[in-house]
Formats: sequence, C-alpha cells, structure tokens
Amino acid sequence: MRVVKDIEIKKTISVNELVKEMEASGGFTAKNLGIAVNILERMIKDKSCLKFFSFPACIVSTGTRGIIKHLVEQKLFDVLVTTCGTLDHDVARVYKKYYHGSFLMDDKELHRRGVHRLGNILVPKESYGIIIEKEMTKFLNDIFKKGNRELSTYELCWEIGKRLKSKESILYWCWKNEIPVIVPGITDGAVGYQIWQFSQDHQFKIDVLKDEQLMSDLVWNAKKTGALIVGGGISKHHTIWHSQFKGGLDYAVYITTAKEYDGSLSGARTHEAISWGKIKEEAKHITVDGDATVYLPIIYATLLERLSR
Repeated sequence: MRVVKDIEIKKTISVNELVKEMEASGGFTAKNLGIAVNILERMIKDKSCLKFFSFPACIVSTGTRGIIKHLVEQKLFDVLVTTCGTLDHDVARVYKKYYHGSFLMDDKELHRRGVHRLGNILVPKESYGIIIEKEMTKFLNDIFKKGNRELSTYELCWEIGKRLKSKESILYWCWKNEIPVIVPGITDGAVGYQIWQFSQDHQFKIDVLKDEQLMSDLVWNAKKTGALIVGGGISKHHTIWHSQFKGGLDYAVYITTAKEYDGSLSGARTHEAISWGKIKEEAKHITVDGDATVYLPIIYATLLERLSR
C-alpha cells in the first residue's frame, strides 16, 4: 500500500514539483490531476501516438485561450476537435476586447447596454457579432475569389487562420503548423451563421464528410491514439466516436465539471467509454473533476518543464 504524504511547499517550488506533491498526497482531485499530467506526459512522448485535444468554446473567451494557443504553437497535439464558438471567440478577440464581469450581474441591465455575459466574462456586441460579420464577410469573399467553392471545416479553419495574421490566435498557429481543426457543428455559432448567409448568394458549401474522411484516415493510420478531452458535447463524442473503430484510445484524460448521475456524455467517466470500445481496457486513463480554466494552465506549465528536459 502506498503511504499518504503531506504536501510540502517551499519558497522556490516549481509548478512541476507542486503537481508531484499533489499526486503524492493521495487526496481526491489533487491526486487525479497529478495522474492526468503523468498520462499526458507519457502520451506526448509516445511518437507513435496520434494526439487529439477536444474542448468547448467557452474557455476560449477567457485567458485560457493563451494556453490552447501555446499547446498548438508547441505542436503538442496533432488534431483539435471543438465547437463553432471557438472560431467565434478566436476571430473576435484578434480585433476586439472581452472584459471581466461577474456571475451575479444584472442580465437585464447588460442587455439594455448591449453587453453579452458568458459566465463572468463580458462580451460587448461590437466585440462579437458585429466584428465577426465584418471580418468573415471579407474572409469569405477573398476565399471565394481564390476559387474555393467547397471546403471542409479544417480547411476553412486554416483559411481563416492564414488571414488572421495574429500570433495570439489559435487558428493562426493551427494553420502555421498544419494542425487540423475539426468542427462537427460548424453552423452552431456566429462564424457558421456567416457562412450560411454567404451561401445565400454564392455557390459555397462546407463539406463535413471531408472532415469525417480525414478523421477516419488519421485514426486508421495511427499506431496508437490518445486524447485530452475538456468538457463534453459534440467535440468530446466526435473524438471518442472515431477512436472506437481502431479499438479505442490508448491514453485518455477527461476534465469535466459535469456529473454522471443523469447519464450525460459530458458527465460520463473514462471507464464508461471502455464499455463502448472508445477507450481500450488496458489504456492509461483518468477523469479529473473541475474547471479547465484552473487545470489547463497547471497542466501546460508542468508539461513544459518536463518536456524541456
């Protein structure tokens, strides 16, 4: 049996050392976070592993966007699977600012002032729909003039990233490093709505089946597969759905605030996915309960220190 150890904090402790202390503490989520980092380190160092990162759009409205940007800038993941809102927030924040707010603000008053609230993030109208419509209209016209009439979502994301020309952008680095961004629910957001609007008077289409072909080819050609999955919904399911056809993920780390008692996909633990063949029985896997805006910076800082060695 492994002995529970008290956490010891020194003045000069690094994030990596702190995570090791947390893992050795034996206590609840702290231990699980330490295990998660160990799994991710092993997954990233495994050169035979195709690495997915699945996440919802909400965290891109926060400073956690910078962590995701660093992960793709450093090429720690091979494929991103996300929702349309990620495109929305990434595009909007290149040109406009989001602001600090509170969960307790008066939403009626915010509506009267033309300010949207996303949790405790404030998004003025001019920082979201207005700027996205303006920039996407320019982007789509330019893409169309170049002769493109039908694109997959990953090709669209690269076309957008190329035109953003911002090193603060997730999409920019995905284009730069040729990391596919798969968006299964492409019409469920402001960018997707602008594509639909554009298609009303242009012969322009999004081919989601081309995304499916890429996902299938990548999974089938991979010796192993692994994933860091934040939250749930369509991005989570799309990642584990394709993984099942190759026998399931070899590495899996879930970060979620959802509970499993209602049978939701978002709350489902890694061991439930084993029953579907979406994660292998012998896989290294863990579910970490909690907020990804807290955990992702800690995970990245720890991995950065370990991988730099």
